[in-house]
Amino acid sequence: MQTEFDFLSIREKIVLLLKYSERPLTAKEIKKNLGIQKEKEVYEHLYHIAKSSKHKDYQLIVYLPYCRDCGYIFNLEIPKKPSKCPRCKSENIEPPKFLIRDKK
Repeated sequence: MQTEFDFLSIREKIVLLLKYSERPLTAKEIKKNLGIQKEKEVYEHLYHIAKSSKHKDYQLIVYLPYCRDCGYIFNLEIPKKPSKCPRCKSENIEPPKFLIRDKK
């Protein structure tokens, strides 16, 4: 049996998931929740959601990734998971997390 949720696009599903989530989610968690094949696909959708949110009644909140070893905070233009810290070369990176909330 199909539900109304089945007729939504992947982006619309991501928006709803992040809008009603109680906590920020990683791309990996979004992928798992929605059955998306690749994490890279989630990041591509998040990029477009961020761009289009400028014209919507909501905003994409990005919790920036950081190095768990030295604390370096990555400043991202495009949502993605960095692979290595430029400061200490560690691969122990806390991935970015995302939420959607209404604009005030």
